[in-house]
Amino acid sequence: MLGMLAQKQGKVSGDLFDRIGTFLADQRLSIDPVNYAFAHHILTQPDGPIANAVARLTDGGVRLLSSDIESLGAQVKAGVPNDAPEEDTGPSLKEQAQQLVANTSLQVDGFTSMVRAMHDETRGFGRDLAQSAAAMSGAPGIEDIARITGEMLGRINEAETRLANATVEAEALRSKLAEATDTARRDALTGLLNRRALEEAFANRNPADGPYCLAVCDIDRFKRVNDDHGHAVGDRVLSAVGKSLAEYCSDHVVVRYGGEEFAILMSGIDLMAAARLLDDAREMIGNKRFRNRETDKPLGSVTISIGVTAVQPDERHESAFERADRLLYTAKANGRDQVSVA
Repeated sequence: MLGMLAQKQGKVSGDLFDRIGTFLADQRLSIDPVNYAFAHHILTQPDGPIANAVARLTDGGVRLLSSDIESLGAQVKAGVPNDAPEEDTGPSLKEQAQQLVANTSLQVDGFTSMVRAMHDETRGFGRDLAQSAAAMSGAPGIEDIARITGEMLGRINEAETRLANATVEAEALRSKLAEATDTARRDALTGLLNRRALEEAFANRNPADGPYCLAVCDIDRFKRVNDDHGHAVGDRVLSAVGKSLAEYCSDHVVVRYGGEEFAILMSGIDLMAAARLLDDAREMIGNKRFRNRETDKPLGSVTISIGVTAVQPDERHESAFERADRLLYTAKANGRDQVSVA
């Protein structure tokens, strides 16, 4: 009896764990203790006020935003609840690696400049010494001085060769570091810039290049592509859509934000012009006919929904993105394959 009860309780716990995982995945929340506790509260108290508020907010397929969770008494920011002291856990491993690349790049730049300066100085010194040795070679009783000078010249020539090799190696290392820095800002699958690059571009935007708009794009019913044709085909669809957006919006910053979601930071264009450009891109992608290259089975049309908003001069990335994301889900709720503007 006790064994059966324990088995039943284990099954219930496992089901709840699965439901919590599904909830976090659907809302695109990270699996950390705070978000887990938030989901646990909602799923174990489905008739409670917080669960009812979440149901209203997510009606129609709209996912929760951090501002929604803040209004419900929790804060999704670095996994710290609103009423708990923030714990400084330090930078992530990825952030540490990126910082190491940046610091090393600066050191290599300095080392390369130093080696180049030393090379120039030794070359001049060696030349002057050689000229002095030639001038002294005919003087009486100067054999010993000439011999010593010759040995010094040999050592200087050897040092110049080593410095020249060091300069070449330093330049090669600097090139590799620059490549690594670029790789850290690119999505491996699509080759587009990634979320980090978007946030940096947003933070460094120049008012002289404005106005700015931010768009969030999502492939409609992308899960169906993966389920029907496999993830390899899904990856190719992601790459094709990303490439099309990058080509159509080549004057702007196009990134893969995550999953089947893309974001575009548009500069030098007002909201209505941005909406027209994005609608043209949406139509162009919708007119493509994708096929499974292994089976030659047609995938049919692949469509995207887009939300686009004007960025205010002093606005933070999070605020603009949440507004564009809301508009994206408005486009999806209104039937998909369209652009929602505000």
